[in-house]
Amino acid sequence: MQRLSIKSIISKIETEETFHAVTEDYSFTIKIDKYVHYACGAVHDGHQFRKSLWGNCLHTEYERWYEEDPETKNMIISHPIVIAGCDSRFEYDLNRDPENAVFDTAWGKQLWRQPLPDKEKELSLQKHLNFYKVVHALISKLEEKFGVCVVYDMHSYNWQRWDREVPTWNLGTSNIDNMRFGNSIESWRQSLESIVLPNKIKQTAKVNDTFQGNGYFLKYITKNFKNTLVLATEIAKVYCDEYKQINYPEVVSAVEQQLQTLLPKHANEFYKSFKA
Repeated sequence: MQRLSIKSIISKIETEETFHAVTEDYSFTIKIDKYVHYACGAVHDGHQFRKSLWGNCLHTEYERWYEEDPETKNMIISHPIVIAGCDSRFEYDLNRDPENAVFDTAWGKQLWRQPLPDKEKELSLQKHLNFYKVVHALISKLEEKFGVCVVYDMHSYNWQRWDREVPTWNLGTSNIDNMRFGNSIESWRQSLESIVLPNKIKQTAKVNDTFQGNGYFLKYITKNFKNTLVLATEIAKVYCDEYKQINYPEVVSAVEQQLQTLLPKHANEFYKSFKA
């Protein structure tokens, strides 16, 4: 892996170089092993929280972890194109628009002891901007090269906070073209439902049951690229103990291994259906 500037990363994408990189400020990683018609994202995988914010933050390290999406990058790590956040969404949220990416309150609790200085906000928003510069360059290249593209937008959610039964997998589709892509959405739902998990974990996959796909990552790509489908894919945190902050690596591994087959199979079917 190389440490590269945003300019260098974009240049490599434009010239179709393969590479693994972390940004100069360590805010996100990107790897491109091969230019293919699909990409994977894990925007909430990050847990880093820069030191200049530590003393001013009212949320504990555990509270931040609880609302992040740990291990989502590892679930998709084997695929040719993966972009993932390194920083906590409590620093800035890559899945929210720039106006709302830096929180004042988070999940009903004030985030900062003192109002966040403008210079701290500006630093966070620059990281947010840089991420989307690279996303734009990446999807531009994939659409240019293949005509169509599908992005697997991986997330997780805290299922134990719900007071009803919720699915193992949820697809959020309210901001994508369901008339055009309906068959691909249902095919992906069925693929997720077929995953077998250890520890007798129940497998269900539903559409717009717990979340509707309102994230900025999906909205940004959908708005700017007319031939790219973004599948906002949420797994319930059955792969960890939400309350003890313990990950279950055997569950993460089971997801990752089965997605090695299911994800490219779905992407290939999508490409055959929608290529010009």
